[in-house]
Amino acid sequence: MSSLVSLCQVIALLVLFYFGVSLAGKDIPANFVFGDSLVEVGNNNYLATLAKANNFPNGIDFGSPTGRFTNGRTIVDILYQALGSDELTPPYLAPTTRGPLILNGVNYASGGSGILNSTGKLYGGRINVDAQIDYFATTRQAIIYWIGEFEAAKLFRSAIFSVTTGSNDLITNYLTPVQRRVTSPQVFVDTMISRFRIQLTRLYQLGARKIVVINIGPIGCIPFERESDPMAGYECSVEPNEVAQMYNLKLKTLVEELNNNLQGSRFVYGDVFRIVYDIIQNYSSYGFESEKIPCCSLVGKVGGLIPCGPPSKVCMDRSKYVFWDPYHPTEAANIIIARRLLFGDTSDIYPINIRQLANLKINA
Repeated sequence: MSSLVSLCQVIALLVLFYFGVSLAGKDIPANFVFGDSLVEVGNNNYLATLAKANNFPNGIDFGSPTGRFTNGRTIVDILYQALGSDELTPPYLAPTTRGPLILNGVNYASGGSGILNSTGKLYGGRINVDAQIDYFATTRQAIIYWIGEFEAAKLFRSAIFSVTTGSNDLITNYLTPVQRRVTSPQVFVDTMISRFRIQLTRLYQLGARKIVVINIGPIGCIPFERESDPMAGYECSVEPNEVAQMYNLKLKTLVEELNNNLQGSRFVYGDVFRIVYDIIQNYSSYGFESEKIPCCSLVGKVGGLIPCGPPSKVCMDRSKYVFWDPYHPTEAANIIIARRLLFGDTSDIYPINIRQLANLKINA
């Protein structure tokens, strides 16, 4: 048995050496992705859940539906390709995500999931953030098995870990009528931050050192919230944005706390609220024609109540719309968001951008 393990490790080291040499000029780190439907790439295809995007017209510009909740690529797809990868990070639950493939990274994100385990219950199956980190712990052991602890630690020190979550904790949890009656926004946000601190610290304990934490976007401006709030008219719904910003302020403080307390780490705070709100407010200057109506829609004043699916009407030119469906951006909007996270200044992403993070050398 020990000789078989040694043989597997030799093979894996050869694979790692090959990829290291062939990609050395591009300097591509492994990519480990955690979060919700904004960055999911198909894990929910393998779950009994209502939160699925493996049906047409989702993926219309990707070639076919993949489980991505957009017409094309997600933000993390675009970011990883911008860093030089020719491949996209695969979903953890795909049966093909095994062996040496995991050395390049894995996507654990799941539509409907959140920081709190109770979030998304109405959808059925979903992988909450705690379970996503459990899955990474399994991946970590598999990587150690393949290449040994020393090489695995090096891989994790250079890898980019990104966590995009929290929106569902507000949209499908706190902002529901029942939860609003029993919990104040301050208490709910503090509960989220307390749980998220534990989750991010656990990622660090498992070897993550470069961690991008994405805040909650302007959820009051998504078509679903515009449609659901009779007071909003065609404008953004006020309360969801206020609670999101309450959370975001505490999240930025948490990122600074973790940077100060977890030795050898670099946590980065991505201000997607600011970026997306800027796109919405100045949509025409970005080349968009609509910042309210989703490209894939069915009924309603802005078409924001029914998820994108086979009965939906689809716009002809997806590049002219900020939103793909009631909740998610189009690939065109994702490209702008990714570019600003990759190259932006400290008003977009703090304290350094993702390009600088990828180039950062962290010692053991």
